[in-house]
Amino acid sequence: MPRGVATPEPRQQLFAAVERVIVGDGPSRLTSRAVTREAGVATGLLFTHFTNFDDFLVGYAVDRSFQIAGAVAGLPARAGAATVAENLGEVGQALPLSMLLAMARLLAYRPGTTASVEAVLGPGTAGLQPLEQATARYLAAEQRLGRVPAGTDPDALALAVAGVLQHVVLSYGTSPAAATRIRRAMAALTEGFPAVTR
Repeated sequence: MPRGVATPEPRQQLFAAVERVIVGDGPSRLTSRAVTREAGVATGLLFTHFTNFDDFLVGYAVDRSFQIAGAVAGLPARAGAATVAENLGEVGQALPLSMLLAMARLLAYRPGTTASVEAVLGPGTAGLQPLEQATARYLAAEQRLGRVPAGTDPDALALAVAGVLQHVVLSYGTSPAAATRIRRAMAALTEGFPAVTR
């Protein structure tokens, strides 16, 4: 990029670029040069906004973890509407698969990033943890309405939902098959649940 030309929302531009690098090439290919080349900006721009490359990756993980938490925050309020399988399936569709894939790969490749995110956002906030927690609250709410069987463990089922999402994005990436697999898995996990709505 020519000198003196302002970069609109440079942090988000860099975050989108690191996501594309992780999804396209894998986290082992992450370098500041790879990210800035993907973003189409000078390498120095990254270090204008972040102390070092580790700080940048933590910034990315914090931003995306916050987005995931925001995207699933309304799930418990959906209790009683549609079906449980439909609501859980929509959670997977509400989150960009590319973001889920990038986060899953990054946190697995650099496990210390989880603690760094939690140092900023609090315990249980990194990656898919907010989704798991929101799902558990949602399932507990549905259980109180009689739409999830009384013997069901909402926490364990929420863990299974998060596990399905992580496995699917790691196995199928952003292909159309991923969304189909998620919907089928949610239907299987909730098979036999009452379909009544209030």
